[in-house]
Amino acid sequence: MQAAVNKTFDEIAPGDAATAERTLQIGDMRAWAAAFGEVGTITGPGESQAAAGIITAMLSALVGSALPGPGSSVRATSIQIKGPLPIAAVMTTRLVVREKRPDQGIVVLDGQCTDPTGQIIATAILEVLAPTTRQRHEVAEHRLEGLIERCRNLKPMLTGIVHPCSIDALAGAVEAAEAGLILPVLFGPEATIRQIADHARLDIAKYRLVATDGPEDSALRAATAAGNGEVAALMKGSLHTGILLHAVMQKEAKLRTGRLISHCAMVSVPTYARRFVISDVALNIAPDTDQKRDICQNAIGFARALGIDLPKVAVLAAVEMVRTDMQASLDGAILAKMADRGQIVGGIVDGPLDLDAAVDINAARIKHISSPVAGLADVLIVPNIEAGNMIYKNLAFMANAQTAGLVVGARVPVILTSRADTMTARAFSAAAAVLYADALARDPSIVLPETAE
Repeated sequence: MQAAVNKTFDEIAPGDAATAERTLQIGDMRAWAAAFGEVGTITGPGESQAAAGIITAMLSALVGSALPGPGSSVRATSIQIKGPLPIAAVMTTRLVVREKRPDQGIVVLDGQCTDPTGQIIATAILEVLAPTTRQRHEVAEHRLEGLIERCRNLKPMLTGIVHPCSIDALAGAVEAAEAGLILPVLFGPEATIRQIADHARLDIAKYRLVATDGPEDSALRAATAAGNGEVAALMKGSLHTGILLHAVMQKEAKLRTGRLISHCAMVSVPTYARRFVISDVALNIAPDTDQKRDICQNAIGFARALGIDLPKVAVLAAVEMVRTDMQASLDGAILAKMADRGQIVGGIVDGPLDLDAAVDINAARIKHISSPVAGLADVLIVPNIEAGNMIYKNLAFMANAQTAGLVVGARVPVILTSRADTMTARAFSAAAAVLYADALARDPSIVLPETAE
């Protein structure tokens, strides 16, 4: 949980300031353009209502969260757009107190938005009715930028980049390194990698390169290096996922834990005020009950490593009642009872729950579901890969969700990037791997606990 604490009118002084950063995606512009009837408009310096809407929303959010904070009320806003909004780049918003009007309880704020180069995108003047009493709001973690923030006090993680023989794969590794998240060790054909780096103007001179003969050799040598403690994580390059995971599961790699490996993704959706984990959307096609037990335990460990201390886990089905003719509902009931018996630990597990009851407390109330998980789920366990993959991609591509995904259940995290992933998604996944590996190093029981058999 995060706490937002306000400043009262009496505590505020001219010159007080607050800043925030946000990386805009193309979906943000499309959503706002649609809201203002500007379908097809993506960017524009001053004529776009979508741009004005986004700037206003970002500044208002900073008012409500930081200056003055909870209890504030924006009474008037004047926005001037001076340049196009950056896409897939950090935009900084800043508020500075210009003056106070004691007779009205109004604080006048100067607002400014800048792009990564410091170029001014927009300016604003906001008149805000400031709170007169102290207010503190506890809010659930939401946006995934917090994952990167949590990595700032950690050393860059030695990461084996497995067969980075495409521009996307190599650039993703270099960008994660430049963000201070990882220190790449490149496993692949040396001549090919250097040729790609030269063509894409990527500086890889400071990274270790382990020459290999092809994808299978890259995967096995990287997995073996991870098993020997030479790297703390693996990142998929331009090879087939099956080749990489086959190498991870080889006995000589020493990465097996006796548990099924599975994919976990942390998701933040703009319209849902808490982030959550969904599993498994990428690896296990039609898991049976025992496999779902491992998927559930892996997801709990993943969620704990990323900052959810006691994850609430919803085992999803199409209905919330147990039906003998619906295997997903039986799995939900069995996994909930397994958690009661200590066969799944570290979280609160309940099921079966349908999706609306899992994430919406009003839906749970209407359906008369009494559950510590209903409406508050931190983890969603899907019935099969089709259901999970469709939920995940719907949120990522149609609802502008932020995502961070890993393969977990082995002795190191595996960053399983997709060619369709944005650079932001790759960075979030790298940050998730750093936090997961750090939890493993500090206390393996956080992510690989002992359970009752």
